[in-house]
Amino acid sequence: MSWSDIRREAAFVLRKKSVPLLLLAGFALSLFAVWTGTVEVAQQQTTIGRLLEGDKTDRQEVTHKHNDYGYIAYYTFHLTYAPPAPLAFAALGVRDVYPWKHRIRMLALEGQIHESDTQNPELALAGKIDFTFVIAVFAPLLLILLLHDLRAAERAAGRHDFLVVTARTPASLWPLRAGFIVLSLWLALSIPFVGGAVANSVPIGQMLLVSTVVLVYLLVWAAICYWVSRFNFAAPVLASLLLGGWLSTTFIVPAVGDVLIEQAYHGPEGGDILMTQREAVNGAWDLPHETTMDAFVASHPQWQGKTQTNSLFEWKWYYAFQQVGDEKALPLARAYQRVAEQRYAAAGWVALLSPAALLQRALTNWAQTDARAAWQYEREIRAFHADLREFYYPFLFNGTPYSAASLAERPQFTPNYNTQNYLERSQ
Repeated sequence: MSWSDIRREAAFVLRKKSVPLLLLAGFALSLFAVWTGTVEVAQQQTTIGRLLEGDKTDRQEVTHKHNDYGYIAYYTFHLTYAPPAPLAFAALGVRDVYPWKHRIRMLALEGQIHESDTQNPELALAGKIDFTFVIAVFAPLLLILLLHDLRAAERAAGRHDFLVVTARTPASLWPLRAGFIVLSLWLALSIPFVGGAVANSVPIGQMLLVSTVVLVYLLVWAAICYWVSRFNFAAPVLASLLLGGWLSTTFIVPAVGDVLIEQAYHGPEGGDILMTQREAVNGAWDLPHETTMDAFVASHPQWQGKTQTNSLFEWKWYYAFQQVGDEKALPLARAYQRVAEQRYAAAGWVALLSPAALLQRALTNWAQTDARAAWQYEREIRAFHADLREFYYPFLFNGTPYSAASLAERPQFTPNYNTQNYLERSQ
């Protein structure tokens, strides 16, 4: 193979009108996906910045208005959020399904978490057309259109045997054409991604990793197309075979897998947890204070002897039955999480049969936009809420006189990774 072979085959490929058009279509799809993903991430960053300012103002107003720990704990909201990672623009993942921001109070937590679990997941299955979706779904389709008639077109034109005989080496004909097409498509898809990655401050190592994975994914599909193109069939027949494989692995296998996983793993829904917690909290108003306090002390023995109440309403009793309501719903919440993790693990095995699903799973993991990232955010909420309770309980159960200065030690929510640069840029 020589440079003259490469120039000749490249010129031949580009003279076909369909090739530049398909490459342009790939570039346009990638550019659109990168642009919409960048806009979405920028909107989320702007929303977080705006909510942080509002949260600070709201907290100051509550502090100035009330001088009682119980009232301040009741009326003060605390913003929690999971900011988008730099790579999120390319793989939005489940951020449009799982909540990524909550305003938390020191009331029963399960209701605050699961009351937003109301979106119909069936309506979100299609997701958004981000860069990952373009690569996983559209890129194989473009490759099929570009490579299905690699040999069939030459056979139909009567040039196949002549080209084979006159080729300098076996690699200087079909592999060279296919390689040039794959490389051209990879560049058309990757150039917008690189631009978006630079604009979103993606680390260069992660940028190279994603670009390499995209190339490997294209090479896998190119190998399939190259192998099928060797069959002595007409181009439409070869295209039908490849499209059938693309449709099966990209849509049918994941859809059937989802149905089977849903049938295999059953558990409580978010609404069940919410109802159990609310019934426990609402029912506590009609119970003797001692019943609630006994249940509370069973899990918080450090407050033994400080749970007596002298009136019909006391804040320590109120927050105690909020805690007890959470504890009654806790088994359901744990079962809910366990089933979700089992389904996610099972979906990983199904993804081995679907290159598109496997690619999407990998990229959303790197972008911290998959289900595991959402669960990590929920664990952060729970830890922060526990810190809030640990902060207020000593004041409530010890009857400590109110001091505004003590609020300076109140816990502040911090995400699990530093996004200060992104938040500053969005403000």
